[in-house]
Amino acid sequence: MSVISALTLSPRKRRCGLLFRVHPRNIKSDEVVAFLQGLLRHLRGPIVLVWDRGLIHRGKAVKTYLAHRRKVQEEWFPAYAPELNPAEYVWAQSKKKLANGCPHGTTELNLMVQASLANIDSSQKLLRSCFIASTLFQLKELHSINYA
Repeated sequence: MSVISALTLSPRKRRCGLLFRVHPRNIKSDEVVAFLQGLLRHLRGPIVLVWDRGLIHRGKAVKTYLAHRRKVQEEWFPAYAPELNPAEYVWAQSKKKLANGCPHGTTELNLMVQASLANIDSSQKLLRSCFIASTLFQLKELHSINYA
């Protein structure tokens, strides 16, 4: 099982979000393109897409798809710097919630993963903590955001 996600921060509404899809197998570039298509339908305005240097993010299908999307600006995390990526803290929170689970098969595991991520997505406090934990996002603007 693999999960693809996007941790979002709206500059106007100052709200965080988590979009994700669970896949039964390893994610390939085609799944990344499909996820990006959904992401771009969901998000308005210009997007700064910051991601790690995984091969699936640099695949031909992804490059071709993004080449025609003017509203998307790509930025890359430095190699071997997971501490800069706020999404890594989403995974840490999710794994902590799943640590003592004992699913009886992949269907139950899928439901547990989705519930864990949905729980994180429902909490502005948890999402904001992912940005704050990241050394990349130690910005005054994030600390001054008032979340309900």
